[in-house]
Amino acid sequence: MIKSVMPTLLTPVLDMPPRPVPPRKRWTREECATPEMACLFEKERLELVDGELISKMGKNRPHINGFRLMLFRLAETFGKQFVDAEAPIDVSPVDNPLSEPEPDLIVLNRECATFVSANPQPQDIHLVVEIADSTLTFDLTVKAALYARAGIVEYWVLDVTGRRLFCHRSPVSGRYGSVVVYNENESVAPLGAPEALFLAAQALPA
Repeated sequence: MIKSVMPTLLTPVLDMPPRPVPPRKRWTREECATPEMACLFEKERLELVDGELISKMGKNRPHINGFRLMLFRLAETFGKQFVDAEAPIDVSPVDNPLSEPEPDLIVLNRECATFVSANPQPQDIHLVVEIADSTLTFDLTVKAALYARAGIVEYWVLDVTGRRLFCHRSPVSGRYGSVVVYNENESVAPLGAPEALFLAAQALPA
């Protein structure tokens, strides 16, 4: 029987990486909604984060395997009708003009099929999950700040290489007040399903 354990580490909030020099053009959601840009987004698999176009291509096998295992585990816990993959979400009103992130996985508090035209809002989301291989620093800084400012109540980063799970909770003033890391043999219960214990190893490729 899997038992919940006390958190092993309260991680410090990482500093945001410096902006590239010279500065790049910052895109808006309005610009990206044109037919020409929509075709580019579909072809290149891009997401808009803080005005930057981020490529979601080039995922390697460990990332793919971790994604699949996490998807299966979340579907078992919450029901597959509540779990969406690589779907755009809205964030805070301040960030929305320059950001439309597409997390690897989201768990919604109502069925995915009920979202017909609009993106899920932060209040519709139980949990956001990113699978990190080469993107760990980005996911723990830029993405974490974006989701915290939106008030998303729980954000997980599965570190495939380090074989650990970062659990972000208690968003306050644009930062998560609690960031706890679990090793692969430790378990955590999602806020949206407190009766279900999640073992990090269940989402990590062997």
